[in-house]
Amino acid sequence: MRPLLAALFAGLWSLAARAQIAPPVPAQASVCFTPGSRCADRIVQAIDAAQHEIRVQAYGFTAAPILQALALAAGRGVDVQVLLDKSNVSGHRYSGADYMRQVGIPVWIDYLPSIAHAKLIIVDQHFVVGGSYNYTRSAETRNSEDVTFLDSPELATQFLANWSRRKAASIPYEGAVSFSPSLEASPP
Repeated sequence: MRPLLAALFAGLWSLAARAQIAPPVPAQASVCFTPGSRCADRIVQAIDAAQHEIRVQAYGFTAAPILQALALAAGRGVDVQVLLDKSNVSGHRYSGADYMRQVGIPVWIDYLPSIAHAKLIIVDQHFVVGGSYNYTRSAETRNSEDVTFLDSPELATQFLANWSRRKAASIPYEGAVSFSPSLEASPP
């Protein structure tokens, strides 16, 4: 039995090495859960603490407190950039993408994957907010969600590298009318 377990472990380790899984790094971590906690307040606190830059990657993006905190951060000189799933582009309703654009925050639409489902806010290249929590009112008031807060420059660097790869594969958001199925079918 031991040789079988050793072979299985070696195979898994080899698979992980080929998949380029990053080794563990130190981090200060905390969590928040809904229902029952006010996770939006903690997310806003993280945004309010930003001094230099914020990168957002989101699927659902309509929570007023979070959108307003991002706008205020940009207003005080923080470099805020947002990368969203194509579901945020709609000619039928006002979206978080529209609000960000209105307040001068650049937005890109990650239209290639079936769903761009990441939910991240990376603050000052060291603090990462992530988890299942979409940045919506429903995540705060109706859904069972989790938010993870990580303070780790090493992890933030990894998330920023992925954010940059997704941005490179995305298109700038110019308003709901600028996004069409023909753009989705043939990337720039």
